[in-house]
Amino acid sequence: MKNIILSIISGLLLAMSWPTYGFPLFLFFGFVPLLLAEYNVRSAKYSKTQVFGLAYLAFFIWNVSTTWWIYNSSPFGMWFAELVNTLLMTLVFLLFHIVAKRTTFTVGGIFLACIWMSFEYFHLQWQVSWPWLNLGNGFAGFTSWIQWYEYTGTFGGTLWIWIVNIGVFKSILLFKEHKDKTILYRSAIRNGLIILLPIGISLLILKTYTEEGHDIEVVILQPNIDPYTEKYNTTDKRVSILLDSLSHTAITQNTDFIIAPETVFADSNRLYDFQYSTAKRTAQEIIKTHPKAHFLSGISLIDIFNDPARIRPQTNVYKENVFYDDYNSAFFVRPDGTDELYHKSKLVVGVENFPYQSVLKPILGDVMIDLGGTVAKKTIQDDREVFFTKDSIGVGTMICYESIYGEFSTGYVRNKADFLAIITNDAWWGNTQGHKQHLAYAKLRAIENRRSIARSANTGISAIIDQTGHIVAQLGYEKRGTLKGTLKTNDTITFYTKAGNYIARVSIFLSVFIFLFSVTRRKKAITSL
Repeated sequence: MKNIILSIISGLLLAMSWPTYGFPLFLFFGFVPLLLAEYNVRSAKYSKTQVFGLAYLAFFIWNVSTTWWIYNSSPFGMWFAELVNTLLMTLVFLLFHIVAKRTTFTVGGIFLACIWMSFEYFHLQWQVSWPWLNLGNGFAGFTSWIQWYEYTGTFGGTLWIWIVNIGVFKSILLFKEHKDKTILYRSAIRNGLIILLPIGISLLILKTYTEEGHDIEVVILQPNIDPYTEKYNTTDKRVSILLDSLSHTAITQNTDFIIAPETVFADSNRLYDFQYSTAKRTAQEIIKTHPKAHFLSGISLIDIFNDPARIRPQTNVYKENVFYDDYNSAFFVRPDGTDELYHKSKLVVGVENFPYQSVLKPILGDVMIDLGGTVAKKTIQDDREVFFTKDSIGVGTMICYESIYGEFSTGYVRNKADFLAIITNDAWWGNTQGHKQHLAYAKLRAIENRRSIARSANTGISAIIDQTGHIVAQLGYEKRGTLKGTLKTNDTITFYTKAGNYIARVSIFLSVFIFLFSVTRRKKAITSL
C-alpha cells in the first residue's frame, strides 16, 4: 500500500505541474515518489510485475489528468491515446528497473534520463506520434525560465527535470542509509542551485535580448465557426462573405499579411481547379485595394486520378480504378495574383492518418477513420514550404498539430522563414485545457527559433507571439473577430535551429550502450550511492 500511495503521489505531482493550470516546479520532484517505490520493490521476487503496475498507475493519472479533453473530439481516440501512451511510458520505466538492478546507481540514473529522452524522440518520429506530454513542454507556461531553449530545444528541459529528480532521489536514499540531516541540507542547496541557475541564465537572456528586424503588420481572422454544427454544413461562399467582412474591419494600407485559420475553406475543392476556387477569389477580392497585403489561409483540397503509378502511401481508394489524395493545406496569394500551396505533413493519428495501415487495418478495419469529421487519410509533402513576398519576406506556415514538433519547425526557418504562422482549428476539444496547451506550446517554437508567430485559430485562441515567447496580443476562445498587430521579422539562425534534437540523439547512443553493457554482465547489487 505504501508503494501504491507513492505511485499516486507521483501521478498527481506530474499532473499538477502541467500547463496551463499547473506549476512546473513540481516537475523537478514528480518522479521521486515513483523512484522510491521502484527502489522499495527492486529485490522482490516479482519486482518487474510490481514496478510495471506502480508505473502504469502513476503515468495513467498523469495522462488522464492532463489530456482527458481529447474525449470531446473522439472518445475512442482519447482512450487509445491515454492507454497506449501510459503503456509506453511504463515500458520505458521498466527498462530502467531492469538496468538499475544490474548496475550502479550512477549508471542507472544516466540510463533513466537517456532512455526517457530516447522515448520522447521516438514519439516525435513514428506514425503513432503523440509528443504532447514530452517533459520539456511542461515549462510552456513559464517561458521566462527557458529562454535557453534556443540552444537545447525542449530536450534541454527534459534533461533538466531528470537531473533534479535523480539528485533528490539519491539524497533521500543516502539520508535513509546514514540518518544524517546534513545530507538533506546539502541536497537542498545543490538541487536548488541546479534549478535556479538555469532560471537565472534564462532571465538574463530575456533581459538582454532585443528583437531586430522589419516591422510587419498582420491582420488575423478568427471566424469562430463551430466544427460540429456549422463547419461542414456551410459553404465556401458563406465563409467568403464572413472573411471579407472581418478583414475589412481591420485591414489598412500598411497591412502586410491577412491570415485565416486551418481548413476554413472546407468545400471539396479540386487541387487542379484551385486557380478558379472561391478561396482564391476571396483572397484577391480582400487584398485588391491594399497593394502591400498578402493573404494566407487554410483549405481542404482533393486530387482525383486514375493512374495507379501516382498512388502514394496516403492515397485513398474512391472506387475501382479511381483514387484520390486528400490534403489539409495552406494557400498564399500575393497582390499580383500569384499563389502557392503547402500541404500539412504532421498528421493527427486516427483523424488524418491510419498508422501502420498494412498491419492494423486487417485487425481494426476502419475504426480509426471518421473521427473528428475527417473521413480520409491526408496526403503530405516532404519539404517545409516557405511562402515569400516580392520583397523576399518569408513566412513558414505550420498547420495545427505541426506546431508541437520542435525540430520539424526548424525546417521552415532553415528554408529562410523570417516569421512563422500557425493556422489551426482548436474547437474540437471544447473550452478545455486542450486549446490552451496548444497555444502554450507555440511559445516554445518562438523561443527555439527566435521567430515571431502569428496564430490564427478558427475558434480561438488567436495570438501574436514575439521572439521571446511572450504573447503580445490575443483574441479569446469562442470570439468572432480580428486581431491586428505588428511583429518583427528575423533572419538569425539559432543553435537549436541548426543542430536540432542533438541531445536526444546522444541519449539514444548512451541508452543503447548502457543497456547492452548491463544485460551482458553479471547482475550486481548497488553497493554505493
